[in-house]
Amino acid sequence: MAINTLDNPVWHALTGPHGEHAIGRGKARHYPRDMAPFSAIAEPSAAAYVDLAADLPAGTEARLFRPNIEPLPDGWVEISCFPVLQMVACLAPASADVSTVALTPADAPAMLDLVAATQPGPFGRRAPLLGRYLGIRRDGRLVAMAGERLRLPGYVELSAICVHMEARGRGHAAALTGALMQRAVADGLVPFLHVRPENKAAVELYRRLGFATRRELVVLWRRPK
Repeated sequence: MAINTLDNPVWHALTGPHGEHAIGRGKARHYPRDMAPFSAIAEPSAAAYVDLAADLPAGTEARLFRPNIEPLPDGWVEISCFPVLQMVACLAPASADVSTVALTPADAPAMLDLVAATQPGPFGRRAPLLGRYLGIRRDGRLVAMAGERLRLPGYVELSAICVHMEARGRGHAAALTGALMQRAVADGLVPFLHVRPENKAAVELYRRLGFATRRELVVLWRRPK
């Protein structure tokens, strides 16, 4: 049976294009926590969990994207388990008439302020080093942004798509996501993203932009005892 890298995206990112950021050994890898709080195992084996524990920061949980709910290994406790939809772009949308700007690591303080106000999901201080980020400013203030997170062979994940409450309803999320989709396609990459299934508004937006649900993954938060 052929292996689909999207079934284990963090592993294939950290053993592929994002290998320079990887921490770990053997059958386990981690992103630096101030980039992305995700870890990965090559397979759900006891040996992989031994490797996973070896480089996990003390007192923290491993956050794993897995294709299915898997048995909890001995010596570990489960903190959380929830589903996410993995959506893959089928086409690139037309350009939107909204002016976007490229963001750099120097914009990190403004990006962190926007994340704190909108809570789009995990976003570390060094997350901007993982890929391109685009933003929209109004009166010099960053009011919307979107960027790239996981990068694996042939694919790039879009993430941190957020709009300040005061700037919603103006098509900013669609414009930023569409602009990143177009850039990915121009680079020969297929954009994909992850979204909680209960976030109906976001799921509908992504469908309108040309994403289709590929499958449901589960996110397992597990910690050594």
